[in-house]
Amino acid sequence: MKYVQALLVLVFCSFLADSSALAVPGPTEQLKPTLKVLIDILLDPAIKGDEHRVERRAKIMGHVSQRFDFREMSQRVIGREWKNLSPEKQDYFQVLFTKLLENAYIGKFESYSGQEIQYMGERIKDDRAIVSTQIENNGQLIPVDYIMIKKEVQWMVYDINIEGVSLVRNYMEQFKSILRRDKFDGLVKLLEEKNRTFE
Repeated sequence: MKYVQALLVLVFCSFLADSSALAVPGPTEQLKPTLKVLIDILLDPAIKGDEHRVERRAKIMGHVSQRFDFREMSQRVIGREWKNLSPEKQDYFQVLFTKLLENAYIGKFESYSGQEIQYMGERIKDDRAIVSTQIENNGQLIPVDYIMIKKEVQWMVYDINIEGVSLVRNYMEQFKSILRRDKFDGLVKLLEEKNRTFE
């Protein structure tokens, strides 16, 4: 009798685990609401224009940071150098690099005028996924792939591939030569100066 009871408990626990796994939304399901809110912010007439730039970008970054893993991006763009940095230097680099992405890319998104995002599919392998989308721009379809990593039950974006060009790889190649020539402190100084030019 005890054996039967134990078996029933195991089956019940297994059923709960399977149900829990099935209940976790996939990468596309998790990404869609993030992009939807991003679009809503960009189209909100109450915060359009240069006079609302700070408020608008704060809203965008506050929302995007829930689905985009800027620490993972920061670690990948400087590669092996990351593990040699103190936690304080890692944190500061993440702040600088996130600000650079905000300045360099959010400005481009701010001209968004309601183009439809088409979700073309997803590919999942272990804890990595690619969500493929297309966005119409002046009559052309631009392919945009979101490269994601699963952390516990969350699928987080750590790279964006636009028309075959990887954001992370692009910065990685730029930073590699700077790190070789000017070391980490030189890269930090460069990022500080670059961010100041956007102010």
